[in-house]
Amino acid sequence: MKYVLTGSLGNISKPLAERLIAAGHSVTIISSKADKVAQIEAIGAKAAIGSVEDIAFLTATFTGADAVYTMVPPNFGSGNWKKYIAGIGENYAAAIQDSGVKNIVNLSSMGAHMADGCGPVSGLFFVEKALNTLSDVNVKHLRPGFFYPNFLANIGMIKHMGIIGGNYGEGTKLVIVHTDDIAEVAAEELLSLSFTGKSVRYIASDEKTTGEVAFILGNAIGKPALPWINFKDEDTIAGMTQAGLPLEIAENYAEMGAAMRSGEMASDYSAHRPEVFGKIKFEAFAQMFAAIYAQS
Repeated sequence: MKYVLTGSLGNISKPLAERLIAAGHSVTIISSKADKVAQIEAIGAKAAIGSVEDIAFLTATFTGADAVYTMVPPNFGSGNWKKYIAGIGENYAAAIQDSGVKNIVNLSSMGAHMADGCGPVSGLFFVEKALNTLSDVNVKHLRPGFFYPNFLANIGMIKHMGIIGGNYGEGTKLVIVHTDDIAEVAAEELLSLSFTGKSVRYIASDEKTTGEVAFILGNAIGKPALPWINFKDEDTIAGMTQAGLPLEIAENYAEMGAAMRSGEMASDYSAHRPEVFGKIKFEAFAQMFAAIYAQS
C-alpha cells in the first residue's frame, strides 16, 4: 500500500514510517525542510517537500495514497495558535476531498472534545470537525495523553530551583504517553485499515499523579525529595514568557494546564478509557530523562 505521512521526521512520524516500511509498504513523508530529504530517504521513504499551508501541494502529494496520516506541526509564531491549528485542519480536509483519499489516521489529543478552554487542543477540536465533514472518507482520530518528552522542559527548573511543577493541580492524575506507543497505535490502524466512518481512539502509556511524576523523576536523577509545586495560572504564564515563549502561546499552555487541573480535559477519556495501555511505562522514560538531565 501507499502511505503519506505528515510530521516530517518527528517523534511519532519517524517511528511510524519505519514500521510501515518494515512491513513492505511505500511511504512518502511530507516535510517543510529541504535539508531533511537525505534523512527521509535514508530510512527508505520518499520525501515531499512543501508546506501544510499549501492545499495544492497537499492535494498532489495525497493523490494515489491508500491512507494518509495527518498531524498539525507546531507553529509558535502564528499569532493565533488555535486559529492556525484549525486552519491546517481545513487545509487537510480540502486536500483529502480533492485527492480522493479514503482513509485518514489523524493525530489529535485527549481534550479535543473541548471546543474552547483547552489551549491548543481546542484547535484540534476544529481539526476533527473539519475531517468529520468529509463524506465517504474513513477517519480515525487518535487522542493520546500528555507526551512524556514534555517533562524535559522542566530540566532547567529542577537544576536551578530544585523543584518541578506546573499549573496542572496538586495531586492531579495525569494521563501520559510515550511517543513510540503512539506510533505503534498509528501503525496498527494504518496497516489494518479496519476502521470505518468517523471514530476516536484514546492512547495512554501510564497514569501518574503529579506527586508520583516528581517522585519517579527525582529518584532517577538522584533527588528523591524533589517536590511537585503547583503554580498559579498567572505565574505559569509569567514563567513561560520569561523563558522566551510568546504571550499568546504561554496563555494557551496555561489554559490547557487549567483544563487538566479541573479534570475536564480528561473527562471524555475517562468515559472511553482504553483497555490496553502502551508498553513503555513512565519509570522507563525516567531513565532517559536522567541521561538527558546529566548531560544538560
